Amino acid sequence: MAPSKLIIFACVLAGTACAATPGTQGSAVTARDDTDVKSETAALFADAVEDVSTAADVSGTDVNEADLGIVRTNASPPESGVKLVAFEEASVDPEKQQAFEGAMARATERQRVFGDAAPSLSLDGQFTQGGLVFGQTRPGANVTLDGTDVMVSNDGKFVIGFGRDSDLSSLLVLTLPDGAVERRSIDIEDREFKIQRIDGLDQSKVSGFTEAQLAKINEDSAKKEAARTKTQPATDWAAGFDWPVIGRISSVFGSQRILNGEPKRPHSGVDVAAPTGTTIRAPAGGIVRLAETDMYFEGGLVLLDHGHWLESAFLHLSRIDVAPGQRVEKGDVIGAVGSTGRSTGPHLHWSIKWQGELVDPQLVVPPMDRKSP
Repeated sequence: MAPSKLIIFACVLAGTACAATPGTQGSAVTARDDTDVKSETAALFADAVEDVSTAADVSGTDVNEADLGIVRTNASPPESGVKLVAFEEASVDPEKQQAFEGAMARATERQRVFGDAAPSLSLDGQFTQGGLVFGQTRPGANVTLDGTDVMVSNDGKFVIGFGRDSDLSSLLVLTLPDGAVERRSIDIEDREFKIQRIDGLDQSKVSGFTEAQLAKINEDSAKKEAARTKTQPATDWAAGFDWPVIGRISSVFGSQRILNGEPKRPHSGVDVAAPTGTTIRAPAGGIVRLAETDMYFEGGLVLLDHGHWLESAFLHLSRIDVAPGQRVEKGDVIGAVGSTGRSTGPHLHWSIKWQGELVDPQLVVPPMDRKSP
């Protein structure tokens, strides 16, 4: 049996990544912890061990360390955390060896998922919950994020987003025009969001709607759903974002209230307090998909499609200056601040969605200059 196969198997058993020291059969091998390997690696190593067991089943025998010629040393590992594993000669049945090598090949392929070697890919943005990341790859490439198709422009640009409660790891897979496949494992920073608990409230003010209110809510939901059935291929987001209005930030993305023990929906965007009638401008170019003045929750609402399923929503407007299907450029006036819908005072609520996932608008704009008009 080739020593390199035994090296890999020994590391699978140890749950570590390995680097073989050059030498002859029977040489020592160093095993090191690899902090770049994600938490899912443990499960994949378990799959690898299962494959080895499957290889044993092919020959109708059990596989153990003695069968494979693996002898663990009794010496204590050095303080550096390096573990030593020694190998001795062992005779192995050819059929068993062939099955074993096939199993290890599959295990090696699984581990390739977690490598960062993706030369045809560059990423820039906020690798955090609520973040947007902008990518560049070869024209004609196909991209998926955790198995979901990602729209790619003719020149290879794409955008991806991570929701407030997204997992802390994602897998980006590129299929290039020549059929080659590249993978990139993405680590996502965990964020803590402000949670406010309020008890002792009148329960009638915490939950529940009348039948008439529910009918209006359902009607409004149907309008929004219809507006979100298509997107444009343009990459208006690639030119960056500006604040749509200047004022005091009164509420941030992801904050949540728990009223009488009942968790409310986390805040979906950022609120900017400003006087009624203050001009609202498009933070980036796009196509207006919805412009409604009387939504139950949102009041005056504009949905702006920036391309590739990336959308801005502007809520509580006192005036709307655009119409569905209209093209707007960055900085164009789209309406005015108000307090329509479910609102306690004049402000703009601005939210951003990518493929239905809410992301944090504050992560895509520069710090606000309160001196700006």
